[in-house]
Amino acid sequence: MKKQDVLQILREVERGSVSAEEAFTRLKLAPFEDIGFAKVDHHREMRQGVAEVIYGQGKTPEQIAKISETLLRGGDRVVLITRMSPEAAAYVGEKFPLVYDSLSKVGRIGDMPEPDGVGTVLVATGGTTDIPVAEEAALTAEALGNRVKRLYDVGVSGIHRLLDHAEDIMTARVIVAVAGMEGALPSVIGGLADCPVIAVPTSVGYGASFGGVAALLAMLNSCASGVSVVNIDNGFGAAYQASLINHLSAGTPRAR
Repeated sequence: MKKQDVLQILREVERGSVSAEEAFTRLKLAPFEDIGFAKVDHHREMRQGVAEVIYGQGKTPEQIAKISETLLRGGDRVVLITRMSPEAAAYVGEKFPLVYDSLSKVGRIGDMPEPDGVGTVLVATGGTTDIPVAEEAALTAEALGNRVKRLYDVGVSGIHRLLDHAEDIMTARVIVAVAGMEGALPSVIGGLADCPVIAVPTSVGYGASFGGVAALLAMLNSCASGVSVVNIDNGFGAAYQASLINHLSAGTPRAR
């Protein structure tokens, strides 16, 4: 339930078109709804500016469908599901108009909102193998109301590929830099950008990369100012943070 929805109920009470008892019932159901295996948070968007997002990994297709149904019934216009298996997507897609991206494993019920952020979120990858994590970030950012530009396979093994897009880097509002191996990309981008850079280490790499730990530690030790780091393969977390930054001073609910 959005802040505007609560205000609308209160205005209806003020006008006399809704009784106090009916308004109380509608608001009483709003904070969360216990469906047995989950307590669905209907007030998430009102508190944080973004509705509850479903983390699909570890949930059964039936659980994902039930949580989605509960969110939609509670007034959510868009339901975002991350780490969604193809089997879950097939099951949920039979019940709802699901848009599913098999590469990033991101599913969406509802139309993509119009961008209402200040500027552009740039999502860049070191290599092609990093794209699944980058697409999780890009699709999440778009679902949260951001204009997104993708810049893929511009890693430091061919630095000219990145420098060819210097204008995109210098005009972005916030940048999500996704890389595995030695994790150098965010530091290079951070040296070119005057905006926040959110680094996402991926689990791409050979043995001594330790499943992304090498990239994570390299990014945490970046000498470029303005670089922050999220967890390994956490494209969603990077996009969420990028969206918060991109909505600052935008005059939209996410910025208040």
